[in-house]
Amino acid sequence: MIFKPAHITGAFIIDIEPKGDERGFFARGFCRKEFEAHGLNPTIAQANIGVSRRRGTLRGLHYQVHPHAEAKLIRCTAGAVFDVIVDLRAGSPSYKEWLGVELRAEMHTMLYAPEGCAHGYLTLADHTEVFYLVSEFYSAGAERGLRWNDPAFRIEWPILKDLVISDKDRNWPDWMEPT
Repeated sequence: MIFKPAHITGAFIIDIEPKGDERGFFARGFCRKEFEAHGLNPTIAQANIGVSRRRGTLRGLHYQVHPHAEAKLIRCTAGAVFDVIVDLRAGSPSYKEWLGVELRAEMHTMLYAPEGCAHGYLTLADHTEVFYLVSEFYSAGAERGLRWNDPAFRIEWPILKDLVISDKDRNWPDWMEPT
């Protein structure tokens, strides 16, 4: 696996190293030892799948607060997404910065989002599927979210018209600095 640090502290863009022959290829998509060697959380508590029928479906931006903060390893397994994380860790050098990465099924690229980052994605193709590993179990009481167009972050989404967004995600309040 090839780990490329992103500008969000602790985030990585991860590419596979395919070993191919006439049948196709084989590659590692996760390795606890390699994650530990790069200082990443290797814990897997859940594996989640998100399926979206339409291009322009926006999911997120979601996160969980301490002690249920979660790291995520995200991969698009069908179609394509613009995957976004926002650093919400006060004191982080990249606090309140966002990172957007295009993940396409045929590229096999993954995004590692560290604990303390909100995560969401926008589908760039119909019939898109996202698969991600999560380091903590879902806890309804710890769930929080950011609105996709919150002016505090100015995320530059590649599609802005005819978005499909849940009421819950559309109505997250404006970001307020933690007190």
